[in-house]
Amino acid sequence: MFKKILIANRGEIACRVMATARKLGIKTVAVYSDADAGAKHVAMADEAYRIGPAPVSESYLKTDAIIDVCRKSGAEAVHPGYGFLSENPDFVDALDKAGITFIGPSSRSIGAMGLKDAAKALMVEAGVPVVPGYHGDNQDPDFLKSEAEQIGYPVLIKARAGGGGKGMRRVDDPKDFLDALKGAQREGEASFGDGRVLIEKYLTKPRHIEIQVFGDNHGNAVHLFERDCSLQRRHQKVIEEAPAPGMPEEMRRAMGEAAVKAAKAIDYSGAGTIEFIADVSDGLRSDRFYFMEMNTRLQVEHPVTEMITGEDLVEWQLRVASGEPLPKSQDELSFGGWAFEARLYAEDAPKGFLPAIGTLDHLVLPEDSARVDSGVRAGDEITPYYDPMIAKVIVHGPTRDAALGKLLASLEATEVAGCVTNAAFLAALCRHEGFARGDVDTGLIDRDLNSLIREPEVPEDAVALAALTALGLTRPAEGHDPFATLAGWRIWSASRQYALLEIAGERLDVEVHARGHRRFAVHLPGGIRQYTLIKVTDGAYTYECEGHRARAAVASSKKGLTVFLNGHAFPIILPDTLSADEEAASAGDQLVAPMPGLVKVLTARAGNKVTKDQPLVILEAMKMEHTLKAPRDGVIGEVLVSEGEQVTDGTVLLALGEEESDAVA
Repeated sequence: MFKKILIANRGEIACRVMATARKLGIKTVAVYSDADAGAKHVAMADEAYRIGPAPVSESYLKTDAIIDVCRKSGAEAVHPGYGFLSENPDFVDALDKAGITFIGPSSRSIGAMGLKDAAKALMVEAGVPVVPGYHGDNQDPDFLKSEAEQIGYPVLIKARAGGGGKGMRRVDDPKDFLDALKGAQREGEASFGDGRVLIEKYLTKPRHIEIQVFGDNHGNAVHLFERDCSLQRRHQKVIEEAPAPGMPEEMRRAMGEAAVKAAKAIDYSGAGTIEFIADVSDGLRSDRFYFMEMNTRLQVEHPVTEMITGEDLVEWQLRVASGEPLPKSQDELSFGGWAFEARLYAEDAPKGFLPAIGTLDHLVLPEDSARVDSGVRAGDEITPYYDPMIAKVIVHGPTRDAALGKLLASLEATEVAGCVTNAAFLAALCRHEGFARGDVDTGLIDRDLNSLIREPEVPEDAVALAALTALGLTRPAEGHDPFATLAGWRIWSASRQYALLEIAGERLDVEVHARGHRRFAVHLPGGIRQYTLIKVTDGAYTYECEGHRARAAVASSKKGLTVFLNGHAFPIILPDTLSADEEAASAGDQLVAPMPGLVKVLTARAGNKVTKDQPLVILEAMKMEHTLKAPRDGVIGEVLVSEGEQVTDGTVLLALGEEESDAVA
């Protein structure tokens, strides 16, 4: 076994690998960029070395820098995590040349599965079923469009390199094909340095089911059963589970055998995942699943497999890479219970899942009720440079219903302030009737998106607690002075105080009367309500209002307050009462960058007439493209940015004027 390894990654996966290494008595070496100098994975490691500035091309993707750190630290092997260099055969070759072990498959195996078109041709030879489509080298746009017409719409355009939903476009109408093709090619080039694509038939009711495989250097290969990853948005996984709901034993056996056959076809060693797509228009059937791709690394969702099998897959990786045979044979592997994983991201679901940045001023993760894999702590910053994952929340239960209930409770106990998250969206998915029944497919989120991202109205209890907090009336009493409990109380008459709050863009003056002994009368839009604070500890409140007792929490951040109540987070701004009351520029007159990013495509020109929802700017953020559209009909008065320009969150990209009769068309 290795004595010291380097983890060529960051965030939660670096922390995850370090946890197993520590369990096995292996020393760990971290690498970090300038943006990660104070990161959790740096603090966890036994040693840490700076490798460059924040951009990944200047730090985490620098092979020479990582090899140099291996030499300085004496690390015998490198664990790549996922993403970055994890599926780069050139990186593996460079490590091999330097005499350093790569904790993963050979460069030959990675290369064989690295390009989707070549991988599918290989699978056809191995007898593994593949999705109908065009996987050839001809990249002429008109030729690809004709192939799409032969396949039959809808089709899916996919970048042939990489994964993670990048470089993928669904096309339902032939007239949209060429624009979608250009977008997929740009994303493929930006993410993987390869803009070539393949075209496949889009299944109208597909399920994304994958098989965890493992091989060693002694000719052995096994599978560790399936995971269902059908809950996706923008082709990226949101909630994963194991096993797959409704999976017939015959199909499980057929998929497992096909996955092992695929792994053996390339002499695979280490952890890998064979991703299949199943046509469930007629239910799950053993003759209706198709190979999509192989991920030649550990998957983000590997914990659900660990939870149902009781195996530590990172430990398996380390043992196999050090030359040991697989810890178990196929006959010795089994699973029990049910597991879910939800990916908690800094992103704004109601705004199209835009990545968010900010400081995690308040962070409470449900570590008592769930396994939480995270690479951040309270006070850490979510930057625009890397994937905005905050944590993976993983649960296990004896049945699917029990596990799903546990996941919902864990998500409702999650508290994040200072940065918007998708926690409410994840909880809404857990409550979704179809998902609860196990009736899932990759189109579920898109079909029911409006209900899943619907934001609840801020309840009056949240408004009252925010007002009491803003006025400083909720601070715990210090010492034993009985008068310390009389917050806001006056000897001659009832104290009147006013809290100015901003909720959903509207300002509200909330009048509060202190009644003594932590009792308050709060004037709310629905009338005057009486509140008593029963218990206050570190922002967590037990309160009573007119005979109803409940619990809540309130966290402060630079942006104001966040009230956590009934499983929801309600952000409330505290306006600066000393500043002039300035109205923000009308959203209808400006197009504003909703996040930091690169202006990839700019179709807007000053003087052009535009119509509402007309695409004007394509902004690239975190290697994903986001199309920004005209907020209304009008004429472009001024374009304030240019293609190739890096912009920050809130940058005004262009200004709209009213349409005039002599405007240029």
